Amino acid sequence: MRYLLAICLLVLAACASQPKMADVAPPPISAAAVPDAVPRYEPILAAGNKSPYRVHGKTYHVLSSAKGYAEEGVASWYGLKFHGRQTSNGERFSVYRATAAHRSLPIPSYVRVTNLSNGRHMVVRINDRGPFYPNRIIDLSYGAAVKLGFADQGTAPVRVEAIVVPETPSPDYTQLQLGAFASQAAALALKQKASEILIVPIVLQQTDGPNGTLYRLRAGPFDSLDELKASQQLLAAMGLPEGQPLP
Repeated sequence: MRYLLAICLLVLAACASQPKMADVAPPPISAAAVPDAVPRYEPILAAGNKSPYRVHGKTYHVLSSAKGYAEEGVASWYGLKFHGRQTSNGERFSVYRATAAHRSLPIPSYVRVTNLSNGRHMVVRINDRGPFYPNRIIDLSYGAAVKLGFADQGTAPVRVEAIVVPETPSPDYTQLQLGAFASQAAALALKQKASEILIVPIVLQQTDGPNGTLYRLRAGPFDSLDELKASQQLLAAMGLPEGQPLP
């Protein structure tokens, strides 16, 4: 028993003396192989945006909007130690994508990062929290650091400027075109099957053209886009065409 206890103590001591895994650079990549993130409107969801939050005993607050944000400071990068792990909003971190971690910008946000030492700049998407080190304002993916020209140095002076994309209104889809047929019998057969599933009117429209008569089958109007999408899912689940949304 004493012998086994001594072995266990030695194993525990050895484990305790092991250094923590250091972050390392992944296989090299060219700057040209790292495309900028493309800004688009994305709603700010709960994931990754808890505010306030605490890390290492310090409290941080998430901004309600990225609008007007601009700051200069030091950027760093993170690599293989975190590759494949979940970011703060549940996405998977890739060392080669144009993403970054920020302590206070909403997730997701888009920012233009300029390396003040060489003038290189790029757009990245914020999807993580950090860096939680003094005097650093943003933690970039390794690929972004390569494109900005400071992967070998580890850090660089940068300017970070928010890019705000305005919300674009969703198209007001109210109908579904279930199909267009040269055969009236085929159109009527689908109308019969769809009528057994959907609760909205289904109308058969006849159009005469130079190539003959076309029979279009339309369902609607729907009360909302959510109802329209739910109907599409139901049609697909029953093995029928889900249709094309129409205004």
